[in-house]
Amino acid sequence: MKLVRYGAPGVEKPGMIDAGGTLRDLSQHVSDVAGATLSDAGIAALRALDPASLPQVAGNPRLGPCVAAIGKMLCIGLNYSDHAAEAGMKIPEHPILFMKANSAIVGPDDDVILPRGSTETDWEIELGVVIGTAAKYVTKETALDHVAGYCIVNDVSERQFQTRLSGQWTKGKSCDTFGPTGPWLVTRDEVPDPQSLTMRLDVNGTRRQTGSTATMIFTVAEIIAHLSQLFTLHPGDIISTGTPPGVGMGMKPPLFLKPGDVMELEIDRLGRQRQVVRQDA
Repeated sequence: MKLVRYGAPGVEKPGMIDAGGTLRDLSQHVSDVAGATLSDAGIAALRALDPASLPQVAGNPRLGPCVAAIGKMLCIGLNYSDHAAEAGMKIPEHPILFMKANSAIVGPDDDVILPRGSTETDWEIELGVVIGTAAKYVTKETALDHVAGYCIVNDVSERQFQTRLSGQWTKGKSCDTFGPTGPWLVTRDEVPDPQSLTMRLDVNGTRRQTGSTATMIFTVAEIIAHLSQLFTLHPGDIISTGTPPGVGMGMKPPLFLKPGDVMELEIDRLGRQRQVVRQDA
C-alpha cells in the first residue's frame, strides 16, 4: 500500500495510491498519515478499505512529505563502505548519528533552495525508514516489526557548513528544503527485504549515484536496534539510512549544485523524486 499526503504546504490531506496509480482521498477515514495511522492496526484498517470506494482526487496536486507530525529525522552517516572511501573516512564501528531539523523536510518534488553563502551543496539519495510502533530496547531480530514502511529521502548537504563552520554535521544538513521526503510511504509488507533495493540519482540527466541497500555497513534492523538502546523511537520518526557513493564531494574535482540544476532520484518499489535547485533571495 502506498500512502501519500497531497495539497499545498501545511494543509496536505491524506491519500492512497491505488493499484492503477490513481490518487484516492483518505480524509474521511484518517486525519493524516501520522501517529496511530502508522501502527499495524492503523495500516490494517486502511488496507481493508476498498480503494474504488474512496474519492478520486482530480488533477495533479502537489505531494507533500509522506509523513506528517514527524517527531525526529534521524540520519546515519557513512553507512556504505564505498561512500566512506570516497569521503576519505574510516568505516565506523557503530552507526554515526546526526539530526536533520524538521524544518528542512519538504515534499518530494519541491524546489531545493540554496541558502545564502552556499558554495558546496551536495546530493545524497537515501532509504528512509518510517517507524510505526514505539521501539525501545529492541533486538535486531524484532526491529523490523516496528517499521510502518519505507520512502525516499534526499539528504541534501551543504559541505562547507557541514565540515568547516565548527560543530556537528547538523549545520550542513538542516537548511530549509534540505530534506525532500516521499513521494509515498510504501508499507513494509510491500518491501519484504529492505536490504535488496537499488538506488539511482541523476543530476541534469547524468547518472551520479548508483547503489544498493545490500551494501549497507549497518542494516536497517541493526540501525533500529542500536538507536532504540539510546532513546525511544516513536511512530512517525524517520531514519535516513545513509547514501551510496557518487556524491559531488567525492568527485575529482568536486561538483556541487547550482541554481537551475535538476535532481532526479529513484529507489526500487519506492517511486521517484524530482527537485529543481534555486537560489535563496
